[in-house]
Order: sequence, then structure tokens, then C-alpha cells
Amino acid sequence: MDQLRTLLAVHEEGTALAAARLLGREQSSVQKQLDTMNRNLGEHCGEPLLHKRGRGERVMFTATGEALARLARNTLGEWRAELDAARLRSGRTLAVGSTRYTLGYLLDAVEQVRDRLTQESVQLRMEHVRTRSLLSKLRSRELDLVCGSVLTSAVAGAAGDARFEGVEVMEWRRSGLALVTNAAESELPDMPVSVRALASMPLVVSADGIIPDALRGWFGPDFRRRMWLAAEIDTAHYGFELLASGVLRASMLVTQGLGEAVAEGLLPEARGLRTLRLLEDLGPPQRVLVGAFRRRGEPETRDPGHPASMLWNALARRNAESRDERPHGPARDGRGSGGRPDGATGTLAPAAGRRITRTASPARAASFAPR
Repeated sequence: MDQLRTLLAVHEEGTALAAARLLGREQSSVQKQLDTMNRNLGEHCGEPLLHKRGRGERVMFTATGEALARLARNTLGEWRAELDAARLRSGRTLAVGSTRYTLGYLLDAVEQVRDRLTQESVQLRMEHVRTRSLLSKLRSRELDLVCGSVLTSAVAGAAGDARFEGVEVMEWRRSGLALVTNAAESELPDMPVSVRALASMPLVVSADGIIPDALRGWFGPDFRRRMWLAAEIDTAHYGFELLASGVLRASMLVTQGLGEAVAEGLLPEARGLRTLRLLEDLGPPQRVLVGAFRRRGEPETRDPGHPASMLWNALARRNAESRDERPHGPARDGRGSGGRPDGATGTLAPAAGRRITRTASPARAASFAPR
């Protein structure tokens, strides 16, 4: 395995010196191992793996060397996957990820099991994930559990959506999109805006994530050519600050949760902006599903004492508590269970740290879904 790792490092870095730096070893050690592989495997295959070139120049791999480098990459990849699976089965490490706006909810659940994790010497690793890589990091086994948001069909939901195949979904909230604007009421009246009308409006749009996915569903893959994009942004906060500055007179598509936060004055960077409802009158209805996700059918899901199961169950308990906190009367605006939990109380701010109090509803906290 060490020889394969060395061969792959040289293939990727180009020289023994660069490979030694990557591996944290002496160049002479890497060069000796490389010469041994080149000699022994070259004799076995009938062709050397590589040819040395001038000092400082990249080595040239032969066809045999390229084939063995591919084999090394696949072998090491499978080895790492098996090690990750063994790590998860043993429960010695728990790797979890969250988008920025669901971190507070995740940390609340971690607090419930922290003492148990400490007692069992479980190493907790946390990672900030973007919406676009949420499920891929779960499927690749980089993470054992993730919290965040995914765009799904309003009709099929999680159960009928192919992107959730092999994934167990704990739904916290499902909602639509909203429009945040700095336009005066004389330009854009305080009334619902149709999706069709978006094509002729100056928009601030995220470069990737939920919002462009929704626009593709409504306007097709070439939506950028068909629409009036005043700016493309990387984060919602940048968009709010851009609109609040007044440099652009435009509107920004956001999740309904973020739109509600703007309307309630919970986001300082969005002061002075208005939130308008969005009416879906084009294409298939789409919803933002916010919740927790884990791989379905893993052995640890059947073991309640496994660290991944303990954290999942803590999230489920907190989700159940938040639903009990909601009023049992009719929901406002006809939003039903997908709307904001009106009974939520306490400070609620979409910060990366713990700024959501114990009395704040996790489902409401989760409504601050990114992009």
C-alpha cells in the first residue's frame, strides 16, 4: 500500500521532490522506493513504469505506468472506503456536516449526547457543507449524517424523489421560495409576484444551490440567458448587503424561511428590504425540504447505542418537541405544517455559532435554509 501511495503521489505531483513534500518524507526515500518499483514492476510487465527527465522536470509515465497509477488510485480509494466503513461500524469517530443555517439545530442535538460521546471516547468531527454537496458527501461516506436543505417536488416529496434513493430523511420543514427586494412600492407593489414575472425583473441570484436549481425547473437549463440577472452571488448575506446598499435596484430569490426572517427584522444586513410572496404559475411546483439526512440501511441505524444513531435520535426528539410547541389551531396563510411554527419563541438569528436559544423552535431555525 505504501508503494502504491508513493507511485500515485509521483504521478499526481510530477517529481519525486514534490511527492516527498506531499507525503511528508525525504526525497531520497521516495526516489529509492520509486526506483525499486520501476525496476521490479518494469521487469514483470516488460516495460518500465516511467522515464526520468532533466532535473526539476516532470517524470514521463509510460502506458504501463499510467495503467498502474489508475490501479493504485482505485485500490487506495476502495481501501479508504473500507476503512471509513470500519470506522463507522466501530463508532470511534462520528463525522457530521451542516449548512450554516442548520448548525444551531445540530449543535442543540449534539449537546444532548455530548456526555455519552465523551464517556465512550468518540471523536466528533464537524464540517461546514454547501447545499450542492449535501447528499454527495453523505453517499461518498465522507460524512455520517448531514443537516441542511434540498430542493424537491411539491407533489412527490422525499418518498418519490430519486435523489433521496438510499437516504433516510428526517423532515423539519417544507416551504416554497420568496422574493426580497429594495424596490419602492411604487415600482413593485406589496403583493404576491408570479414566477412568470421573474423573467422580466432584475434579479440577484446565487451562483449555485437551491435557487438556480429552482430557476432551471421553471425556465429551463438556459435560464441565465432568458432572464435579467443583475448580479450573481456566492452567499445570501452578500446579496442582502448588496441590495441594502442601494447600488442595484433589484430583487433576490430566497427560501421562504429567509424571507420571513427579513420581514421580521431578524437579519441586520437586510434592514430596509421587503419580502414578497411568490406565486408558482409556471412549471412543476417545487419545495425546499429542510431536515437531517443519513444513509439508509446501514448497520448503525439498527443499533440505538451507536453514536450516529444516538445523534439521529436526539435530532428526532428535538424535532418532535418543536412540533408539540406549535399551536394546534389553523395555520396562518394556509401554509399548514410546512409554514413557520407560529408558537416559536426566543432569539433566532442565522449565525454560525450558538445564537438560537433553547426556546426557539428547531423547525423554525431550520427554515433559514441557505441559497
